[in-house]
Amino acid sequence: MKPKLLTTIRDYSWRIFTWDLIAGVTVALVALPLSIAIAIASGADPKAGLVTAIVAGFLISLLGGSRVQIGGPTGAFIVVVYGIIEAHGLDGLLLATLMAGVILVIGGLLRAGRFIALVPEPVIEGFTVGIAVIIAVSQLKDLLGLSSAKVSADLVQALPALWAARDGINPMAVAIGLFSIGGIALFRRIAPWFPGSLVVIVIASAAVALLALPVDSIHSRFGVIPSGMPWPSLPHVSIARVSALLPSALVIAFLAAVESLLSAIVADRMIGGRHRSNAELLAQGVANIASPLFGGLPATGAIARTATNVRAGGRTPVAGIVHAVTILLITLGAGALTGYLAMPALAALLIVTAWIMSEPHRWGERLRLKPGDRALLFLTMALTVVTDLTIAIAVGTAAGLALRLSRKDAEPEDWAPSDRSKL
Repeated sequence: MKPKLLTTIRDYSWRIFTWDLIAGVTVALVALPLSIAIAIASGADPKAGLVTAIVAGFLISLLGGSRVQIGGPTGAFIVVVYGIIEAHGLDGLLLATLMAGVILVIGGLLRAGRFIALVPEPVIEGFTVGIAVIIAVSQLKDLLGLSSAKVSADLVQALPALWAARDGINPMAVAIGLFSIGGIALFRRIAPWFPGSLVVIVIASAAVALLALPVDSIHSRFGVIPSGMPWPSLPHVSIARVSALLPSALVIAFLAAVESLLSAIVADRMIGGRHRSNAELLAQGVANIASPLFGGLPATGAIARTATNVRAGGRTPVAGIVHAVTILLITLGAGALTGYLAMPALAALLIVTAWIMSEPHRWGERLRLKPGDRALLFLTMALTVVTDLTIAIAVGTAAGLALRLSRKDAEPEDWAPSDRSKL
């Protein structure tokens, strides 16, 4: 239950701080455009992504059970958040996130971290690939410059809407988007530790602004983004709203717990460490209680940003704290500049993120799984795409546990997810 910060600070030195400082700033430059893009894709205000990275990112590093975990908004929440905002409004999302935080804190206090290992790996793989598909399709609207089209995060509704709006494709937006996809992918391959995504997005956005290209930007879509941090406030709470939002809160809590554990395991493999799962649950809980108080989104450990932190030299939770403080300083000093970011470039960033989430290089391994595990993976993926995440997780987990019992493997095995450190 003890935060890793208290353990690592004993032998801290200026040399370690230098590495943490460099890593924290590097991760902040990666997280800045990604946090904005995730917020927009989720149907929220761009500022909500920055607030989440600052508040939740700070608390996850301060209280978490991993040496190098970086917290913030992640792509896994896009589908859930979009659905909650569409059904209950932003205030409903804030209350559901706060409830999820309370659930996570209770789970940490009850030492429930080890029970996350009961969720079958094919279920996690299935809904991760399903979410990646939905994210990629949902970004086609901005990539193609279909400003007037309304595209839902629901894939079944999104595809017909995109097809109906096909005559409005903006060639200039497509060119900016394709340039961004190619540039981001290139930087990830040749220098994965470098914030290449920000460089590419800045170049693309500068071209749009300086050449007055007919391409949407954050400013043209959302107006001026206010600088600074909002004052904390409680969302409206009532028994009826708590009851209506409980299923959504449980899904947010589940995703935050699983994603955090998965990210911590990847981090352990990269640094040869060992995380504290219950401390991690507590940190995720506190972060998801605090984030909505400032108008932020659900948060969890971010695998890609955690891996970037390790590659950039991060060694202790101080790097994660530096990352959050850096984003805060940028928001306070140059927040207005984010309004110039081009929408096709942000869409490109999320499309590349979705591609990496899906881990295409692992399809050969997935197709060689046992028939039951393979069916479980495709079942969860299909349910994620055509229904919603609540059903996919519930059905997939139940089917996976039934499959385990049918194999007379009632005792949970050590959970050894695939190496996602290249994300």
